[in-house]
Amino acid sequence: MMAWTNAELDKIDAAEELRIASLKRDDTLRKRVIIWVVRVGDNLYVRSANGRDGAWFRSMQMRHEGRIWAGGVEKDVTFVDVSDSDLNDQIDKAYLTKYRHYPQYVAPMVTPDVRAATIKLVPR
Repeated sequence: MMAWTNAELDKIDAAEELRIASLKRDDTLRKRVIIWVVRVGDNLYVRSANGRDGAWFRSMQMRHEGRIWAGGVEKDVTFVDVSDSDLNDQIDKAYLTKYRHYPQYVAPMVTPDVRAATIKLVPR
């Protein structure tokens, strides 16, 4: 399994937004969606603001592969579901810290429904 470089982690973490697209069955990319991304340690995480019912989240569940763009980094990734409660607490803190200047938008990102749609981005 590949790992993020420190430079990639720093650039993506510094980016306000990330573009994400999942792979279709025919290996083409779906339309890019703009979402938030946070870093915890040497890993990157995203959440669906609409929980597991979000359109991009449902499409990602078909292949668990796609591509991201953020901070000048473009990378093919594998999407890994995150269900660990302690890790989700750390991800909550990362969202609340990074996006604190958007209090009305960040508050929903740490609700149980949205936490249930947490994805680790693993480079491939």
